[in-house]
Amino acid sequence: MSAESTLTHDPITWRVAWKVEKYWGDVGPDAIPFDAIEGEGNALMHGGASAIWQMLLGNGSAAAGQPLTYFNNANAHLGVGDGTAAAAPTQTDLQGASKVRKPMDATYPQHADGTASGNATITFRGTFGTGDANFAWNEWAIFNAASGGRMLNRKQEALGTKTPAASWVLTVTLSLA
Repeated sequence: MSAESTLTHDPITWRVAWKVEKYWGDVGPDAIPFDAIEGEGNALMHGGASAIWQMLLGNGSAAAGQPLTYFNNANAHLGVGDGTAAAAPTQTDLQGASKVRKPMDATYPQHADGTASGNATITFRGTFGTGDANFAWNEWAIFNAASGGRMLNRKQEALGTKTPAASWVLTVTLSLA
């Protein structure tokens, strides 16, 4: 009997859906994007997976005695860069020469606690205003700090070149299924 035939459930899958909404000028409450790009998938980093396990264990510190930093509104950042290197699970930062990290928009990340299938998701969102990250967006990632910290995941994909005339909003939804 193979190991696969002894499973009583489907294996867990890391799923990622992302969207970049592009606006002229600053984003206001009635703003309508002039363009939007959506996609799926990215790579979970070893350091990000380790941070998840540390939090699951309730450990008050991470490796080497460093304090554990949560991926909450006070700490989580979305980073974008111009790097074109493929994602590798050992990476700890964006790979490009130009890179910017932005904190979460108000009320993000969002997660609803519970036991239903929809409770297996968390959504991160950050706004890059007219003065932020004006270069080719070829990579993005989620971090738990404005600099350093842990990179949870990374995606390398050309998303366009942001200019000072536009604000871009990056939304990333992670789920386990």
